[in-house]
Amino acid sequence: MTDEPIDVGVLGYRFMGKAHANALDRLPMFFPDAPETNRHTVVGRDEDALAEAAGTLGFDHTATDWRDVVGEVDAFYNLGPNHLHVEPSVAALEAGTPVLCEKPLAPTLSDAERMRDAAAAADVPAACAFNYRFVPAIRYARRLIDAGELGEIRQVRGRYLQDWLSDPEAPWSWRNDEELAGSGALGDLGAHTVDLARFLVGDRAGEVRSVSGRLRTFTEKRPVEGADGETRPVTVDDAYSAHVEFESGAVGTFEASRVAEGHKNDHTIAVHGSEGSVEFSLERLNELRVLTGDDRGYETVLVTDADDPYVDHWWPPGHVLGWEHTFVHENYEFLTAVAGGATGVAGDAVGDGDDARFHPNFADAYEVQRVLDAVERSDAEGRRITLG
Repeated sequence: MTDEPIDVGVLGYRFMGKAHANALDRLPMFFPDAPETNRHTVVGRDEDALAEAAGTLGFDHTATDWRDVVGEVDAFYNLGPNHLHVEPSVAALEAGTPVLCEKPLAPTLSDAERMRDAAAAADVPAACAFNYRFVPAIRYARRLIDAGELGEIRQVRGRYLQDWLSDPEAPWSWRNDEELAGSGALGDLGAHTVDLARFLVGDRAGEVRSVSGRLRTFTEKRPVEGADGETRPVTVDDAYSAHVEFESGAVGTFEASRVAEGHKNDHTIAVHGSEGSVEFSLERLNELRVLTGDDRGYETVLVTDADDPYVDHWWPPGHVLGWEHTFVHENYEFLTAVAGGATGVAGDAVGDGDDARFHPNFADAYEVQRVLDAVERSDAEGRRITLG
């Protein structure tokens, strides 16, 4: 593993930019074996906002064109809007620069395929930022499932509910535009659910093999912030639901909404088997509800002990972690892979293909995109879609 500091370039400095910059700050203190990093360049369009962001987030340089950066840094974080995922990520990979790209991988399946193929051709890590894989309770659940504690997997239920678009007067943003985002709640939220389902049961239930989906847009246009009386059309879904079947014959239901009143960030997933069940809620991130063997009811397990995944790096038992810690774990694994070290501090890095350096990689994210695409096609064509 190299001892040289890793120069990091980042496209995007708002929500995700802050989350990842915070993670880079935390790494030296809590993961002393993490590779040393240098926050080299932050990329954006507004020079004044860039200068402010560089100071706040700790970057040495700014740039207004990602083309000037992707070949000059040791790792490139693509945290921009969905429509900017493809070109910068592919260019970085072609330059031999490792990439961490936010989810969903791309606006369309064909774009995701191009990114997957570019990653396959590049001998460097290509990561997709599904940060919920790095929740200790999710890793704990994965271990139970892998150990056969739930028996034969029969059913997976996942939902992701938010309410930030419940008000029809909530302003239009790029997330409401199909050209910029690809899809709405389906890609923004559903991608997380599909990835967690694959992570938890993929080895025991296989891939999703058929999908029946439904999309719905409840507010057809929204006001433009700061432009009195101007509106723009909403061309993505506000909510979706899907029934899926896995290769093993297990079934699943996935749903997401950005108009579910009373739900701020309610991501839950449950796995039911012939001998037990597990249930997780992001709103109770340090807990896992478990039923195994001869248990007559669920036990709530507090996943904060030193022998739980990642937790030995943090606080004494019972001192809980939060949402931001998932990014620390994710960055630790990715940067370790970039530096040439073995990843999987939790002992369970998994995914598609032979590359064990980091998962979820672009091949994993492409499989998620196939499911999202099938949901869209099922809704458009009014029929069940079989994934080849």
